[in-house]
Amino acid sequence: MSRFRRITAYALGAAMLAAPALAQQPRTLRIAMTASDVPTTTGMPNNGFEGMRFLGYPIFEALTLWDLSDASRPAGLRPGLAESWEQDAADPKIWRFRLRQGVTFHDGTPFNADAVIWNLDRFFRNDSLQFEPGGSGITRARVTILGSYRKIDDNTVEMTTTRVASYFPYMVVYILMTSPQSFETGGRDWARVAAMPPAGTGPFRLSRFVPRQSAELTRHDGYWDTARRARLDRILLLPMPEANTRLAALRSNQVDWIEVPPPDAIPSLRAAGFNVTTGSYPHVWPWFFQMNGDNTPFGDVRVRQALNYCVDRDSLVQLLNGTAEPSVGWLKPSDPAFGTPVNRYGYDPARGRALLAEAGFNAQRPLRFKVMISTSGSGQMLPLPMNEFMQQNLREACGVQVDFEVTDWSNLLVATRSAANAPVVANVQSLNPSSPSSDPSVMARYFLRAFAPPNGFNWAGFSDDQFEAAFARLESARTSAEATAAYAEAHARVVDNPPWLFIVHDLNPRAMSRRVTGFTSVQSWFQDLVPVNLQ
Repeated sequence: MSRFRRITAYALGAAMLAAPALAQQPRTLRIAMTASDVPTTTGMPNNGFEGMRFLGYPIFEALTLWDLSDASRPAGLRPGLAESWEQDAADPKIWRFRLRQGVTFHDGTPFNADAVIWNLDRFFRNDSLQFEPGGSGITRARVTILGSYRKIDDNTVEMTTTRVASYFPYMVVYILMTSPQSFETGGRDWARVAAMPPAGTGPFRLSRFVPRQSAELTRHDGYWDTARRARLDRILLLPMPEANTRLAALRSNQVDWIEVPPPDAIPSLRAAGFNVTTGSYPHVWPWFFQMNGDNTPFGDVRVRQALNYCVDRDSLVQLLNGTAEPSVGWLKPSDPAFGTPVNRYGYDPARGRALLAEAGFNAQRPLRFKVMISTSGSGQMLPLPMNEFMQQNLREACGVQVDFEVTDWSNLLVATRSAANAPVVANVQSLNPSSPSSDPSVMARYFLRAFAPPNGFNWAGFSDDQFEAAFARLESARTSAEATAAYAEAHARVVDNPPWLFIVHDLNPRAMSRRVTGFTSVQSWFQDLVPVNLQ
């Protein structure tokens, strides 16, 4: 039995064993995730943003938080464990965060500046007693420019960045806070802390964790924001990487909610009375091109542009039953920061073949490369059938031969943070992780030359002088108009000098029982579980 089938069997078994008890708990919401394993439970979950969605923000919070209150617009930021923050007028690399007073962790210990410094040391000081290698790697990859930090007083913390960055609060949102007492209670051993499980400050607390099977969240009745206390009693999280397994679990009442239902099942789910939600959100499903080194064809911009003209995106959207939309850039064309690139990619095989021919590839010498793909994962939709479509599409449209190296989601994330010559990516020229596109801080770590691995996610090795100049103006912008204009210019360069093959934007589909109420699909990777309830 494969590893993924074993995990699925364990997850279903846990759900079925728990069913009699859950029947007596009408407000226990059972969610089937796309993850192949339970995300880590120490307060900095792995498994990408699905881990943050379910084992991150509901339990552990940051100084800044996503504002998920308005589904009509992309999510911005709101005050979280910091009541306010400011950029120093004289030195814009300095940021001060005024902490919220009266907040306690789930274990009753106080949240204060000492707790913030302790968590920053946990992620950014390799020699600290509480250093957590796994959580540090994830956090440093998202918060790439933190240079130093210090306590001003019990309610104020100062952070200094390595470069001027108007978007720095969008990085702070990924620094989650865990109770220092949890580390002590776990014998200063993060493996034991994970099993306890540890304490955060959020509207839910981790109450039970069964490795490789499930995690249980319980409502935290002492949550500091009295207007945002959860409706549900419990949430049971189950990893189910196979879409058809999730579908069967929903139809047989093993779970109440599934992430990413199989697209061809959506009409029958709706006909049977299940609720299926979709909605635009900042996400793109691409292939990354490795642009550097001798073992890649992607140093030539004509090859990268050619492939962007070879993709039949509309047919892929049709395969996905309308749960995605074509992607012709990192941002969507409707975004004010999309800009005015010269290239507006569409399905144009003749143009793609012509560009490939200019670069020296033809029927006698076809372009051939290998892509590392995953079997499932956060934001990955249905990667196996989607990549099989891409393989056939590129072969038939432009004579391109694509091979795959199939791995699990966690390994693919490791690959995106690995240098081009690292063993994990030595035999591939492309990667297929999905990407958030929520704000300029994400653009920075994917495309600025300073953030090549291990400093960030610029695995492609993108280096473009016009992009760097535009992004520098964005970083120093003091008005939204200045920032948007610079953002648009930077994005146009990402389109015209493409480090990625832009394929589709996900529409964030999920299906749930009619018993689930209070859910609103917002324009974010993250969803607000506080108002959700069960009839």
